[in-house]
Amino acid sequence: MQVLFNDLAAQYQAIRTEADAALQSVLQGGWYIGSTHVKSFETEFAKRCGVNHAIGLGNATDGLFLALKALNIQPGDEVITPAWSWISSAEVITQCGAQVVFADVDAETFTVSAKSIEEKISTHTRAVIVVHLYGKMAAIKPIQDLCKQHQLKLIEDCSQAHFAESIAGKVGTLGDCGVFSFYPTKNLGAFGDAGCLITNKEDFALKVRRLANHGGLTKDEHLFEGINSRLDSMQAAILQVKLAHITSWTNTRRRLANIYLEKLRTINEIILPRIDEPLAHVFHLFVIRAQKREALQKHLEQLGIQTIIHYPKALPFEPAYAYLNHTEKDFPISGQLQQEVVSLPLHPFLSREQIEYVCRAISSFYGY
Repeated sequence: MQVLFNDLAAQYQAIRTEADAALQSVLQGGWYIGSTHVKSFETEFAKRCGVNHAIGLGNATDGLFLALKALNIQPGDEVITPAWSWISSAEVITQCGAQVVFADVDAETFTVSAKSIEEKISTHTRAVIVVHLYGKMAAIKPIQDLCKQHQLKLIEDCSQAHFAESIAGKVGTLGDCGVFSFYPTKNLGAFGDAGCLITNKEDFALKVRRLANHGGLTKDEHLFEGINSRLDSMQAAILQVKLAHITSWTNTRRRLANIYLEKLRTINEIILPRIDEPLAHVFHLFVIRAQKREALQKHLEQLGIQTIIHYPKALPFEPAYAYLNHTEKDFPISGQLQQEVVSLPLHPFLSREQIEYVCRAISSFYGY
């Protein structure tokens, strides 16, 4: 049996009629940038998130960078971000001229905690970027309280956690802003690069819009220097089609994840993701910690099962941050995770039989 890690072709076939019609609407309309498709998607996405403003962008990395610029992060400032994440949440800090400060993460949730952030706060700290990783919301309320106590700006990187929700509230609504990725493999993905920033702050939203459009809201208006970061009409049209299916797809992800949790819970050689609140995890990825990881991956590959490592290296140990002179002793959990994590196949177009096949393959590897 073959078990693909992801299957975007199957997703397309499931929405083919709607997607083709949406693309034809854009092509026949002849308006490819800043069209009604973009405005319509922004309005609907903001409503679904429960915020007043959504600004479509070229990608989530731009969103994080623009958030920092709109919050007036300057050279000499420090911004805290997780040591265990994709590099976007760190490189945007440097691009603003500020200093990256890494905080270690929780061993079971893989997300940054208020305690680890508090240990890194200095007189130069101006902001925190929280990453809701693998689909799971970080424990955001204590972080929110900590930022208020120290008068720090709070940016939520929601790129892997579309529409997750905890007792604290909806993802992306608990800081100054939330940033989303619509990269094709995300739970809500476009047919290319795309992203979005959400906020309830009108002045902040206006500044981000200007920054994303060369400093102005209209052609040839430049109140200040900005960049060029736009959500194009085709991506917006596709995203609006997929938005109608996201609840169903998320429910399927959760159902399949629960099979993994049930079938793998007795294997002592692996650690499963911790689920504190059911709605707080949308399972963008199903990541386990596994003993003998490389041998396990080879075993699964031989059985037709695709796996991926997210991520091979913790950010402080990437060559890009060698100048910080960090060692694994500085980030013991992240250092351990890079030796053990492996992502199992999980997407809405897998069957229960395929998930159970993966579980049997893992069980047989460990002798269960």
